[in-house]
Amino acid sequence: MIRPASLADLPALVALEQELFGADAWSESLIREEIEGPGRRFVVTDDLSGYAVTMTAGDIVDLLRIGVRPGARRGGVASRLLDELLVDTEDASRMLLEVSVTNAEALGFYVARQFSVIDVRPHYYRDGSEALVMCRWLPGAARAQTTTAHD
Repeated sequence: MIRPASLADLPALVALEQELFGADAWSESLIREEIEGPGRRFVVTDDLSGYAVTMTAGDIVDLLRIGVRPGARRGGVASRLLDELLVDTEDASRMLLEVSVTNAEALGFYVARQFSVIDVRPHYYRDGSEALVMCRWLPGAARAQTTTAHD
């Protein structure tokens, strides 16, 4: 089951973030901000084996993070988290994300979920690797084009 994150989840989320991202892990205060912040959606699995975060600004939804405990990967957890975040995006035109060119597993996941590469950010990550900027068009994009065409 997927549900909104709460501050009661904070200790477990900090530990999972550290396990998954090491030196690049978000701090406790940043995770707190993402749970409470305006325009944010922070969802978790009931067992806290995975989480995902978006930030919406205007008609763009930025997928900030998907994290799944290694033992829970390849079981549909990331897909369920992403599906939950795609709910209530009808006013958005697109979802954007950044992913390292070295993260083949994530790249395959995003391509299978209808994301495509739209840009490259050189030397984006601490290790010097590039980030691919990926985009998935959402239902709001068609409505925005229709509205503009009829204005």
